[in-house]
Amino acid sequence: MAKIYTIDASGRTLGRVASEVAKALMGKNLPDYVANKVADVQVTIINASKTKMSESRMNNTLHERYSGQPGGFKEETNAKILEKKGWAGLYELGIYGMLPSNKLRPLMMKRLTIKD
Repeated sequence: MAKIYTIDASGRTLGRVASEVAKALMGKNLPDYVANKVADVQVTIINASKTKMSESRMNNTLHERYSGQPGGFKEETNAKILEKKGWAGLYELGIYGMLPSNKLRPLMMKRLTIKD
């Protein structure tokens, strides 16, 4: 039986919601937490578009990517990511970075649903 979490993001900052979701996806708040297994949880973020974010955080925060090729370094602001992928893309980026970088991370990300 999967444990279902519904997290309301309205009026809260992106980082605080993302850290709460990351802990839930890892199963750290469950009594039977095991680090080498994916927790049997389902996490849903509702009202993602009502997240609170300051103007400076929107335009000055940079997310970096590198393709490995010469000249392949790209930087994008939160506003640019919101324009392309919406709040769901911004939340996925934040939560993905907060999960451990091992073979379980993609499996944990599949258990996340984001609704505007």
